[in-house]
Amino acid sequence: MHKKYGTRLVCTVLAGILSLQLCACGGAGDVSVQQTAPMGEDASQEVPVSLTAETAVGETTAETATAEEIKEIVGAVSYDYEQELNIIDDNYRNYYEIFVYSFYDSDGDGIGDLGGVIEKLDYIKDMGFNGIWLMPIMQSTTYHKYDVTDYCSIDTEYGTMEDFERLVEECHKRDIRIIIDFVINHSSSKHQWFVDACEYLKKLPEGQEPDLDECPYVDYYHFAKEQVNGDYYNVSGSDWYYEGVFWSEMPDLNLGSEALRTELEDVSRFWIDKGVDGFRMDAAMHFEENDITFNTEALNWLYSFCTELNPDFYMVSEVWANKATITNYYASETPSMFNFDLADTEGKLIKAARGNYKAANLVENMVGYQTDYAKKYADFIDAPFIANHDMGRVANGLAKDADNMKMACGLLMMMNGSPFVYYGEEIGMSSSGKKDENKRLPMIWSDTDATGMTNGPLDADKDIVSAFAGVEQQLQDPYSILNYYKRAVRLRNENPEIARGEIQIVEELTEGNQAAITKTYEDSTIGIVYNTSDETISAALSDTALSGMAIRGYLTLNGEEITLDSDVLSMPAKSVCVLK
Repeated sequence: MHKKYGTRLVCTVLAGILSLQLCACGGAGDVSVQQTAPMGEDASQEVPVSLTAETAVGETTAETATAEEIKEIVGAVSYDYEQELNIIDDNYRNYYEIFVYSFYDSDGDGIGDLGGVIEKLDYIKDMGFNGIWLMPIMQSTTYHKYDVTDYCSIDTEYGTMEDFERLVEECHKRDIRIIIDFVINHSSSKHQWFVDACEYLKKLPEGQEPDLDECPYVDYYHFAKEQVNGDYYNVSGSDWYYEGVFWSEMPDLNLGSEALRTELEDVSRFWIDKGVDGFRMDAAMHFEENDITFNTEALNWLYSFCTELNPDFYMVSEVWANKATITNYYASETPSMFNFDLADTEGKLIKAARGNYKAANLVENMVGYQTDYAKKYADFIDAPFIANHDMGRVANGLAKDADNMKMACGLLMMMNGSPFVYYGEEIGMSSSGKKDENKRLPMIWSDTDATGMTNGPLDADKDIVSAFAGVEQQLQDPYSILNYYKRAVRLRNENPEIARGEIQIVEELTEGNQAAITKTYEDSTIGIVYNTSDETISAALSDTALSGMAIRGYLTLNGEEITLDSDVLSMPAKSVCVLK
């Protein structure tokens, strides 16, 4: 039996028992409810909580309610649409982005490590992710590790090469592919290539040009005899300068150097031999500043080399730009560009989740990506995301409103391509301000158990508190943000059409905050209907492309039901329905 519920009263009880703040319950998003005892496996265990008397229902109060009593109050809401998984082994994946430093500490030193990632692989797989992107893992001098000192190494803070080999093995056992950040726009100023080049230039007699036979590394970077612009820094002890667009300690590499390209091919071969399934290409539009022709050729060169070694090799590139520029980068004929048009606080996903960007406009843009990207590269795989390590958390962009955060997830997971989810978004983690370290805070595994908890970056603000519970607690609540993510990812894994299908808009059902599309992959067509409004809607499917379809699965905020009766689809606020 299905039971709808949604009153603030009942929802508040559930939130209190599970120590979760759900914005649907009417409280302020940044106010935590403290749980004094975690809910155990014994369903009859009494769970004392600190709540006001207004949460009482009949003779049962939040102070004395047991798990079984809460179930009786709320109603056992069933979901009858779970389908068999239909996961295709290709480069369409659901990716989970991990900043290892802050993820899980397996050895007690306060720093996340590769052993910690291994310990959490079952969690990642259970969430439905079948791809992992590891932010930089090579030896570095910083917490963020985007300044590489040795391209064929594992940073000692993260473990050993043997740890990495074991991680790859354990990923592949679980059918999880692993891609790593490949930072080739720049190296560290402590990289031996740069150190040797600078030492050579310091000793070079006045007026003499560098001899690449004597020091080939001079050609690996952008050196000049004058300060070309503000991004050029002096080589101490000489009259030479070098380019470092991002930071003086990250000198820019010269990807026009054939000798450097040979080195990077060797590095690529090294990691592919270790079992790496792909690269995330950092700062691709900066290889040569905003030179699309050069940069797309460089991407094509490296991707072509890697696919000769592994035909299934995947590449996704960071081109932080508008849609038109991203489109042009598909001329590289490499699989994926991150879809920055959708991302961040002013991106289309967060704006649509808020309701101030219409669902009808969103699906029009989805067709636009499909059409425009394919003109440049027919085999593109879009890489949509809501936020990443360079952006404020989704919780902050949506004012810690759990309903809107769920809606943003639902919209992301209905996108074509390979979605990327930054660790912690599935539990609504927070950030603060523009400080980089605050965007990379420790993953919250439990509110009551500190096992594996990292310290996070040294200069991160330590007083940032998440408005939502940790993984352990959210797993116990069927209507948590985490479990919403879990069902949304499962829908992708049940329906390969979501990632791969050709989109057609169902015009009769698309207006304002209501939209409907079909997606056709091979000989199979599904329908997706969106309601991004705060109201219940009814959509008449008769005489449309969705007529005669049945519900295959859906996403609602807090257990509400979507029904289909006589070809009329009834959808509660902020919901998504998949039909077939």
